[in-house]
Amino acid sequence: MPRVSPFRRPGRLRDQPSLGDKLRDMPSDAWERANQAAASAGVTLGALTSLEDAESVVHVMRETWGDHDLMPREMLRALAESGNVPWGAFDGEDIVGYVLGWAGVDPDDGIHVHSHMLATLPSRRHAGVGYALKLAQRAMSLDQGINLVRWTFDPLIARNAHFNVTKLGAHCDRFNRNFYGEMGDTLNAGDRSDRLVVRWDLDREPGPWPFPTGEGVVVVRAAGPADLPRPERSEEAMFEASADGEGCVRLGIPRDYANLRRVDPGLGQEWRDATGEILVECFALGLRVVAFDADLEGGYPVYGLATPEAALDWPEDVA
Repeated sequence: MPRVSPFRRPGRLRDQPSLGDKLRDMPSDAWERANQAAASAGVTLGALTSLEDAESVVHVMRETWGDHDLMPREMLRALAESGNVPWGAFDGEDIVGYVLGWAGVDPDDGIHVHSHMLATLPSRRHAGVGYALKLAQRAMSLDQGINLVRWTFDPLIARNAHFNVTKLGAHCDRFNRNFYGEMGDTLNAGDRSDRLVVRWDLDREPGPWPFPTGEGVVVVRAAGPADLPRPERSEEAMFEASADGEGCVRLGIPRDYANLRRVDPGLGQEWRDATGEILVECFALGLRVVAFDADLEGGYPVYGLATPEAALDWPEDVA
């Protein structure tokens, strides 16, 4: 008798489609884009509504963050029951990734979706699966009449910045130092949990924003060896660039911060302190992350920060 993986999607009768199946198959541009992205990544999309689905999500969590502080399956089940349905990416019957969040309320934004987790199995990373899952989250949110999604990410992880700002076309309008406090998972243990807060406006089609034009001022530059660059700061220039509300501030980061911190923890702390201090000042001056280029400053990744008034097509309700 063949062994059945405990992390496979339970089968459903063909004449009993789930609510998620109905949503996914709805004729809308958002769902068409999501399904096309999934096909390109070699997966299919499905709503995660059962207890077995929750077990599958926990499996991907362990493969991503280890066994520390996993979200319990009963909470995942409660999210689905309350209409905050997680979405999964499947290779055949096997889950390879998921995205989950819940409806949030903000004094300025009103109702939005807070996207708390996006993860894929290590073997399926950087292959379009995460992008398809975010597009599914976008399509479901629009179906529910919600046109804004928020989440957080580490500003020093260049691949996440590229995904969030360049590929999805999100902005970052808030910054918090040590947002989650001390974290014990395999990715974040021993580091300060500084986080940019993403604003993803869903009415705009996903895609990159142009990097702000003009000379710009580099407030942090990555200098030195490509694998172990050091941060060079120029705080005074930032104030000059932002004084008239028209300047663009450029903030460089390492290409691979995780490896840098692993090889030289002291240098990693220098980067954490330099970017944290500068971002606090930038946001206090009214600047926002409006663009990201993975290869702008001599091969190093760079954020572009500007005021909403100076940024092209910034949503009017946050200008």
